[in-house]
Amino acid sequence: MDPISLLTVFVLAVFVGFEVVSKVSSTLHTPLMSGANAIHGIILVGAIIVAGQAHDVVVLVLALIAVLLATVNLVGGFVVTDRMLQMFAGRKKGGDSK
Repeated sequence: MDPISLLTVFVLAVFVGFEVVSKVSSTLHTPLMSGANAIHGIILVGAIIVAGQAHDVVVLVLALIAVLLATVNLVGGFVVTDRMLQMFAGRKKGGDSK
């Protein structure tokens, strides 16, 4: 495919992704984030495999960047999921009236 077609597909995917995610209610975000974390884990494993089998310096650098970005995305997903679960957790019994 030529670069214009690739750019067109990318822009359309961004718009479709934004529309799909913005229509999800807040009660469904936590299960969706858990699924997204599993997908990011698979991406991380794939990036590690590519980095381990790289014979070219450019491929190795791109694979290590992919490992870094996938790790950040995976950890960030778990942080967001944890914050969402804390929002739905019940208040602790005790003297705190807030």
